[in-house]
Amino acid sequence: MKNNVTFGQLYPTNSFVHKIDARIKLLLTILYIITVLFCESYFSYVITIAVVLFVVLVSKIPIWNAIKTVKPVIFIILLTGLINLFTIREGKVLCSWWIFTITEGSVDFAIKMSLRLFLLVLGSTLLTMTTSPMDLTDGIESMLSPLKVVKFPVADVAIVISIALRFIPTLIDETDKIMMAQKARGSSIDEGNIIKRCKALVPILVPLFVSAWRKSDELALALDARCYKSDVAKTKMKVHKLSWRDLVAVLFVAGFTTVVMLDKYMWLGIF
Repeated sequence: MKNNVTFGQLYPTNSFVHKIDARIKLLLTILYIITVLFCESYFSYVITIAVVLFVVLVSKIPIWNAIKTVKPVIFIILLTGLINLFTIREGKVLCSWWIFTITEGSVDFAIKMSLRLFLLVLGSTLLTMTTSPMDLTDGIESMLSPLKVVKFPVADVAIVISIALRFIPTLIDETDKIMMAQKARGSSIDEGNIIKRCKALVPILVPLFVSAWRKSDELALALDARCYKSDVAKTKMKVHKLSWRDLVAVLFVAGFTTVVMLDKYMWLGIF
């Protein structure tokens, strides 16, 4: 199971994308998400797919490894597409049976919505695949540092996010061990209908929750034993500095956003 789940895991390579400053990657990821939400035509979606594939190739991540990040949410994407397919009633009727009606508008909207969710997940997970948890934490803390003026616990939020990212692979490995142990005892997790499979997950979720609670308690004791305090001034081993790579990345994503925005307004008939 661990080998099949890549969400939240760093894929270490010495690529151009990996060397971009974490703060810039955070801002560009937010801009990418906003841009995808503005996609209206198939041209915009094709451009977005091309941009994501280009980033994957430049980051030297195998395409299949990147696509596997969408696997945990593929059910949600398909369900969203089906709901839109049978609820939208715009355009010419293509098929009608009982209470279900499929129109040209529903097919178009279902495809675009599914593509939108797919691209949002795929593009966003590239951030965690190309940025180490420590760099990501430092970037978040640096971006939120202005909130220290209003006594916002920036350091606490940053350390919580860092610990959460670091625990994703650990919990995945723990889940794999529990599932193998249950199968060794004769539990049929992958057999039967949906109701039986849901019931079979209970013997997995309970020990997983207990294990996660135990690990969090051990981590809290370890932090306390090392006299960790978030409200004291800390130095950093690596000082983040902006470079020419960050400028190139900003210009690239800004160009992508400009193309999508122009296509959207042209599609609306403003130009």
